[in-house]
Amino acid sequence: MDNFDLEDPLKSLEDHQSDSVPALFSSESHHMPSLNYFHSLKTCDFHVSFRQEAISLILQAQYSCNLDPYTQYLAINYMDRFISWQEIPQGNPWVATLIVIACISLAAKMREIHFSLSDFQREEWFIFDPPAIQRMELLVLDALNWRMRSITPFSFITFYVSLFQLKDPPLSQALKDRATNIIFQARNEISLLEFKPSITAASALLLACHELFPLQFPSFETSILSCEYVNKEMVQKCFDAMQEMVNNEVSELMVDVVTGSSTRTPLTVLDCHCSKSESESSNNSTTENRGIKRRKLNGFFAEKVI
Repeated sequence: MDNFDLEDPLKSLEDHQSDSVPALFSSESHHMPSLNYFHSLKTCDFHVSFRQEAISLILQAQYSCNLDPYTQYLAINYMDRFISWQEIPQGNPWVATLIVIACISLAAKMREIHFSLSDFQREEWFIFDPPAIQRMELLVLDALNWRMRSITPFSFITFYVSLFQLKDPPLSQALKDRATNIIFQARNEISLLEFKPSITAASALLLACHELFPLQFPSFETSILSCEYVNKEMVQKCFDAMQEMVNNEVSELMVDVVTGSSTRTPLTVLDCHCSKSESESSNNSTTENRGIKRRKLNGFFAEKVI
């Protein structure tokens, strides 16, 4: 299997021999979470907390396993799609960790990148053996219908940039780089999950253009909105949500700079909001668990052994 490239997901497939652009737009819906998942995240605190915890664990791999952002993004895509189709049992704190390990492992295999399970599990309370992880991987593969060559916003970047007809390669690269950073930032936003990858990519590029080349923004906007595959109303809605996300991030960073109290990291940004009683319970539980040997789980629903 060829190394999977998020910018060219159809590479080596038969579809790539035909016109790949229509194939991307026609297939992207198959690589998104279910619509019910987006609605549940707006109404169910458990699903919100579970997703925040899972993403926090995936981003943690950047430090424990030196995992690159594209592999992390692919793992989040797998995770969102899996839990949108699979009911997640409550009351089992190890479930999120097992799902995350399986999704990262699959993403790393797709991109042919080394992922050390031992390094990732070094700081975790629960340790899973290889058979348990493999069974979880098969559950994820089955839920995703084995569609692992995910079509993401990165798959549309090159196509949209080609519409701008920029003659200066450094300008094109600067536009791509900024749009890429915005897409990485958007992976944490629940409000952006409803948009198709192509809409997310178009909005990120327009926002990047608005920031970097404001004088050229009208022509860039016309180029994208005149594309036959693009829904104008959805692009405008996504652009507004994305702009609000970026503005909020800038405002928070400015407050941190002024007050000198910045402690924000990729993990703390995703901290779950909980009530005072929940926080106290968590603190007490942490205190009681100090010094306790980590638990090794040989199966998905193994008994906890202290």
